[in-house]
Amino acid sequence: MIHLNTLIHSLRGRQLTFALALFFFFAIFPEISSAKEARLSDIIVTNTRDHLLTYFNVRDCFTEEMDKAIMNGISTKFTFIVKLYEIRSAWFDRKIADIRLTHTIEYNALKNEFSLLLPEQNNKKVKTRDFGGAKELMADVVALKVIRLDKLRKGAHYQIRMKAELDKIELPFYLNYVLFFLSLWDFETDWYSVEFRYQAQ
Repeated sequence: MIHLNTLIHSLRGRQLTFALALFFFFAIFPEISSAKEARLSDIIVTNTRDHLLTYFNVRDCFTEEMDKAIMNGISTKFTFIVKLYEIRSAWFDRKIADIRLTHTIEYNALKNEFSLLLPEQNNKKVKTRDFGGAKELMADVVALKVIRLDKLRKGAHYQIRMKAELDKIELPFYLNYVLFFLSLWDFETDWYSVEFRYQAQ
């Protein structure tokens, strides 16, 4: 089990929900300022008996243009990038996990149904007619397994970094005139990070 002894500092008023399993001594903070309005929120880093897990979601990522594209049957993908580093004061940080996962949504007008693929949930496939619920599923990363705990060193200092981005999309010709300003609904969030020290029993 990992013990918790928390000292929290947050930049830009970013919200973070802390799990009761990790010792955090720095809070979540964005590292790059070039992103658009989309942002990560509700970040949790916790563990099971065997794995380090993370939960988070991306806010303000859907626009009217994106909704139109999805409703016109355009397969839309969000890519989430999660990296774990061991922080070493006397040497370069060591990357020990590098994960890219992609949520996909596609609308079938004949069935009036949205199909989603959520890879971190054992490649879970979801079908729903609720567009609002489908967008929530697209934006949420749930219980992503970052690394096995037996790969971490007791007492070592770690940093988990994460971001989200919209995959670039090639529109069919017949939609180009409708969604000419495609760049208006591209997004890429800042990098966010959480630091912790691993304390195993």
